[in-house]
Amino acid sequence: MRTKQHLIVLDLDGTLLTNKKTITPKTKTLITKLINQGHIVVIATGRSHRMSSFYYEHLNLNTPIINSNGALLHHPKDKNWGSFHQPLDKEFAHDIIDMSYATDSKNILAKVIDSIYLDQHDDRILNFYQPSNQVEPVIIGRVKEKLQTDPTIMLIYPDESEVDKLALQLASYLPDSIQLRNWGPPFFVLEVMRKGMNKAASLKRIADSFNIPRERIIAFGDEGNDIEMIDYAGIGIAMENASEELKQVANYVTDSNENEGVRKFLESYFKVDRIII
Repeated sequence: MRTKQHLIVLDLDGTLLTNKKTITPKTKTLITKLINQGHIVVIATGRSHRMSSFYYEHLNLNTPIINSNGALLHHPKDKNWGSFHQPLDKEFAHDIIDMSYATDSKNILAKVIDSIYLDQHDDRILNFYQPSNQVEPVIIGRVKEKLQTDPTIMLIYPDESEVDKLALQLASYLPDSIQLRNWGPPFFVLEVMRKGMNKAASLKRIADSFNIPRERIIAFGDEGNDIEMIDYAGIGIAMENASEELKQVANYVTDSNENEGVRKFLESYFKVDRIII
């Protein structure tokens, strides 16, 4: 059994969560066991806090959480730990919205910490960002008119035929302080956030606060927004369902999110008796 304290970092969608957005009972039991042994478990997700708090509470965590791909880092249960929020400048956000309107983008979404602004009603987006257990509603309507503060992150939903065109326009306009990420098919989403804000940057802050060296950081992910984090961690794990780009960066590839890849790797690594429920 490995006795030295490790920092275990878990992406949610496509990684810890099944395709039905649940955490399996065996995985939860194992995570609880590792926490009780003294290991530190942290969630690192592209979701806002409002969209990840259910899983944070479900796992009974008492650690910082990385939200919005690193643009927001805070500790839900310890306000003295500190909060790190690096939003976009509102004026740049408005310019990005204008460029998106000019290309007839299907939709625009802006997150301001836990507030969400959506330009056009879209049930598919709303079903993800406004589950039934959420009290604060998504604010729907022309985002440029309703957004009155600096957004944490922005998501642009262009028409498939306009994705590359809009990406080039934004890339040529945006200053070096802002980064653009094209999610790629089948999503056709452009993500805009402050440069340097990624899961790895926030992970380093957490690791430093707990005095955990990189070689004892285990991070799991599946998509492009996990690349920096997987590369930074001493033990970077890609899911079987991960992108090929992420697998090239990872130290190991575990089973898929549907087949409890997180649990299987951690059981093996920590030499924990197989969970039977």
